[in-house]
Amino acid sequence: MAISLKDLRKEQATEPPRIVIYGPEGMGKTTLASEFPNPVFLQVEKGTPAGLTLDSFGHLTTFGQVMEGIESLYDEDHEFDTVVVDSLSELERLVFAEVCSRNQWATIEKPGYGKGYKEADYVWQEFVEGLNALRRDKNMAVVLIAHAEITRFDDPQTSSYSRYDLSLHDRASAIISREVDAILLVKQDATVKQDDPKASQGVGTRKRADGGETRWIYCQGRPAFAAKNRYDMPDKVMFTRGQGFDALSRYFPNPGEEHQAAA
Repeated sequence: MAISLKDLRKEQATEPPRIVIYGPEGMGKTTLASEFPNPVFLQVEKGTPAGLTLDSFGHLTTFGQVMEGIESLYDEDHEFDTVVVDSLSELERLVFAEVCSRNQWATIEKPGYGKGYKEADYVWQEFVEGLNALRRDKNMAVVLIAHAEITRFDDPQTSSYSRYDLSLHDRASAIISREVDAILLVKQDATVKQDDPKASQGVGTRKRADGGETRWIYCQGRPAFAAKNRYDMPDKVMFTRGQGFDALSRYFPNPGEEHQAAA
């Protein structure tokens, strides 16, 4: 039947969010992810931060194990509302190993001309489709943790500059960024101060970085870092341990709504 104006309807965001949390080491990315409703962790990196107790499949060392974890969450009954992958940066290594195994390559660079990285797109898409199935059919929020790296950005309109970005190959970063609803950077603000050269008896003015203990969740992109959201979130939200999810949840659909309603 042909589409007509009678088919128009009001649409709004109702599905649980898909979020990337990234930042420098020690900023509390895993802690923030653990505050989401009823989370279960796919731990690709070994180790759990002190003070946290996580529901986890243990240390997953192959891409196949990661997909088995996703499949078990899809096929079996459970009360988890959020799936957390920790971390994308380490998962990339498993993706490359999977690509090499399927194609019998010694390394991802072996075929040359970027062919290995293009083949990795298909493996990443399998991963993304698995997570989207959990979101669509199991009403689960998706939280992806990633490390940050400082990259050089060549802006055609001004001078080149450094910025925080996801620690992933450009092709993988594009796939993940396109799929998720928010990319959030967790870090501390830093202020550059100048010391009085006379006080230190040095030559010239010495600069040093200074900053408080306050951590922020940056929600909107700037030249200095990658970030985005589809939820009309502010530029940044203060991150206090134990209150991070509460500060964010007011801006996106409740990932635990279905399970909580059934309880």
